[in-house]
Amino acid sequence: MPVKRLAEMPWPEVDAGAGGWVLAVPLGATEQHGPHLPVGTDTLVAEAVAAGLGSRRPDVVVAPPLPFGASGEHAGFPGTLSLGRAGLETAVVELVRSADAFRGLVLVSGHGGNAEALDRAASLCTSEGRAVLTWGPPRAVTESVTGPLPADAHAGRVETSLLLHLAPDLVGAPAPGATTAAPLRELMPALRRSGVAGVSPTGVLGDPAGASAAEGRALLVALVDDLVGAVDRWCRVG
Repeated sequence: MPVKRLAEMPWPEVDAGAGGWVLAVPLGATEQHGPHLPVGTDTLVAEAVAAGLGSRRPDVVVAPPLPFGASGEHAGFPGTLSLGRAGLETAVVELVRSADAFRGLVLVSGHGGNAEALDRAASLCTSEGRAVLTWGPPRAVTESVTGPLPADAHAGRVETSLLLHLAPDLVGAPAPGATTAAPLRELMPALRRSGVAGVSPTGVLGDPAGASAAEGRALLVALVDDLVGAVDRWCRVG
């Protein structure tokens, strides 16, 4: 079904339907994704998943994306713009508070670094009586398509496949030596000390090898299915 997009609606149309609608807000990031993916990767993914939700549920309206998140760990690379955790939390709280015309909000995040701020924002807004659901891509869902990947935290096979499907013209060839094969748990102490630049000069945490548009299409379907299921359950409970 056609996706209802908030940015394309005049306010009387919103006023007529918002009380029965759920607003899906794509939350991304503007941060380095290695030498082969655009800095808007997380935002493109969040937009696509939110649009997939909107195509499956007639009560969902998709908001314009928030393209900045909590990306401090990528600060060593030009092009990374970050609100920080506190800034993102404040922005999301105020955004949710401003959307009281809608029956509820679904925060669709494409960036794992946003999770803490979104959970805190959602907890506060829920305590104020607002209906808020947060969602991010679960590893189990991506692994259902790719199989277990020992290291794929950032700009590796999953994100490269998704972008090959969503925006192939924006995907370049991975640079030689663009692989950082250690699992995230092993890299975490160094990441906390010095950010991504301290463990990967290319900004890649994983391996783009094996990525394909076909796999990206399957990943997007799996992610949309997971989000639709989460919203279905949330709406039944609510």
